[in-house]
Amino acid sequence: MKGFLLCCVLLSAVLQRSNMQTGVPATLLNCCEGDILLLLDSSGSVANYEFSRLLLFTAELLRPFSLGRGHIRVGLLQVGTNPTLEFGLDVHNDQASLQKAMRSVSQLQGDTNTEAGLRVAQQLFTEMEGNVPKVLLWLTDGAQPGDVDKGMYELKAQGVSVLAVSTVHANYQVLRRAVTPPLESHLYFVDIDNIEIITEDLREAIIEIIHAERLRVVHLTSHSAVLQWRPVLSAGNGYYDLRYNSVWNTDPETSRILPGDSSWVELTNLQPDTTYTASLHPESNQRLFNTLSVNFTTLPAPTPPLPALPSDVLSPAVVSVSESGPHQIRVSWGPLQPARVQRYTVEYGAIPSGHVHTVTAHSQQNSTLLTGLEPGTQYLVTVTALRVNGEERAMSVRACTQEPVLPALADLQLTTVERQEVQVAWQASQEDVKGYWLSWERESSYSKPSNSSVYLSPTSRSTRLTHLAPSSRVCVSPVYSSGREEGICCTAEMHTDSSQWG
Repeated sequence: MKGFLLCCVLLSAVLQRSNMQTGVPATLLNCCEGDILLLLDSSGSVANYEFSRLLLFTAELLRPFSLGRGHIRVGLLQVGTNPTLEFGLDVHNDQASLQKAMRSVSQLQGDTNTEAGLRVAQQLFTEMEGNVPKVLLWLTDGAQPGDVDKGMYELKAQGVSVLAVSTVHANYQVLRRAVTPPLESHLYFVDIDNIEIITEDLREAIIEIIHAERLRVVHLTSHSAVLQWRPVLSAGNGYYDLRYNSVWNTDPETSRILPGDSSWVELTNLQPDTTYTASLHPESNQRLFNTLSVNFTTLPAPTPPLPALPSDVLSPAVVSVSESGPHQIRVSWGPLQPARVQRYTVEYGAIPSGHVHTVTAHSQQNSTLLTGLEPGTQYLVTVTALRVNGEERAMSVRACTQEPVLPALADLQLTTVERQEVQVAWQASQEDVKGYWLSWERESSYSKPSNSSVYLSPTSRSTRLTHLAPSSRVCVSPVYSSGREEGICCTAEMHTDSSQWG
């Protein structure tokens, strides 16, 4: 039997990104119903390649859902100098139509006028019929989004759940205020070349919103709370009985009757820094419904602002990282302004959606050592100065811990199965690998072989390749939270007198 002779060599190589897409779940999620509006940053600060990758990621994210009335309705709103509605929530009733529309989207360029986009989003959600869960998915590079706090607050007050994906060039404080809790599943920072690693987690977060029957807190202040639920009644077949009071019973229980077509309510005149319990019971003569309940704690009362200081207070103006190791990094900032700054807060979490930790530093401290970190991981670090007049100034940087000493991959083996078909196997010594990229050259009907690659799960240790091109290079590279790293490659040489792979 004729075969190939493979000469395996260890290389330091950066693998090329593939156009091949991984498999998509075949099961349609008919159990889910809701409106998803995509708020896509289409401004000039987003590179054309980055914009295309965001579109491809979003199309794959939505591919398993059933579309149309009674299922999922999807709209796309582009953000540029002026917002552009690419298609509304009631346009596409099947995946073929949606996927075709996503492929034909063109970038707007121009400024990042997110505020105007949020006003259009509010109008779109208001005009849509049906009391279904509503989701705004904000896709942005995070570069100068503008003052979005008011627009995001008004959307959340409408009962809209806000989720955000940023390609890391962002101020963590702005996005943290924008999304609805919990941050761990609703806010993602990710490098554009590895954006597919968050697909499953983000899809599950969306499903939880549009599928679960539960009472949710979507916005909190010191004196108010906005509660949201998936409607199970309509205007003509019942009502909701809402009751709430503090868990310490410091106030009498409040009872409110809400119309059957309600899906959210704002509780006002609450006490600051107080834990409340709320219950919602749907009442109908057609069937019995479960009572939904939730506990929440209002925010502390805001401190009255002191007289404003001169506007030249810039700390922190510089944030730097040093002493990086597998489990630690040192963060430094400046300039120190102890007369104008009360304290510094350092927040850090693994990208894209790791748990956020907080360290507090006094006004005369200009650095801190962050320990207990994961090796080979990229972190988003935000240093915030709290001024004596109550104002805040924040600055964010990315920092990477060092990779462990041991190599992630070893002993790449290729075994012939049939002509132009091989079994690829490798050994891995790392537990923190997020997956593997496998690339090779596929035989093509054209004169030049085509480049192919695929992303494999972190538990994968082998796969089979078919239609391998002569003299093809087969490469396996580990993917960490911080991105794709160097890998192992083997070169295939065709010999007519050999039947072994080496």
